[in-house]
Amino acid sequence: MKKTLLTKALAPTAVAFVACAFGSPAMAAETKKELWQLAQETEVWEPVPPVVSAPEKGVPSDAVVLFNGKDLNQWESVNGGAAAWTLGKGAMTVAAGKGDIRTKESFCDVQLHIEWKTPNDIKGADGKLLEGQGRSNSGVFFQERYEIQVLDSHNNKTYPNGQAASVYKQTIPLANATRAPGEWQTYDIIFTSPKFDGDKLAKPGYVTVLHNGVLVQNHVEIQGATEWIGKPSYKAHGCAPIRLQDHGNPVSFRNIWLRKL
Repeated sequence: MKKTLLTKALAPTAVAFVACAFGSPAMAAETKKELWQLAQETEVWEPVPPVVSAPEKGVPSDAVVLFNGKDLNQWESVNGGAAAWTLGKGAMTVAAGKGDIRTKESFCDVQLHIEWKTPNDIKGADGKLLEGQGRSNSGVFFQERYEIQVLDSHNNKTYPNGQAASVYKQTIPLANATRAPGEWQTYDIIFTSPKFDGDKLAKPGYVTVLHNGVLVQNHVEIQGATEWIGKPSYKAHGCAPIRLQDHGNPVSFRNIWLRKL
């Protein structure tokens, strides 16, 4: 009787000793696996990304070409009818007084590539130097609401949240990468549209901007629709066109394409 009780009392201790000495059954099984088998456990094989060809200085194969230098078929006037900007030398140029233009198609989240150029002449009709917001002003509006400023900011002082590549009147760019007047500039922009639950904002929009290859807006939060006067705010909406601004200055654009994200 005493021997039986002693055996039962010592049994858990013996099991614990064996586990400590030789490891748990699970650990023992793990040690039997080859290294390549352990590596496979963290490999993810699906989904497989689609193949996109991206030729040097070309347009990605899955891009929507909005302007190829030949026509304005993808654009319309915000006032109704055809886009009335000037075409020439592979570019389209703001025709002062003809109004903003917008894409015929609506978009949500996108990667946008757009090139723009301001005139060599930085003097007005009166011969005076154009300064600040008056020097070659335009803008790229996502969903017709959220503006990335286009401006000749080369040696041209203005309020920083209104200079080239700013989220206009909201976020100052991290750097001024503006080239001299008459030189082509590039914007590569990742735009994440705001999301709404009914009339309420569920998630704000975000934007990343590279100006001439320089990161100037790093996934910054968009505070609301662009306002010239007053604070920005959100109103619920769906996908909407991209809009280019007629600010009365002959700013040119070329090579415009986007990828839907």
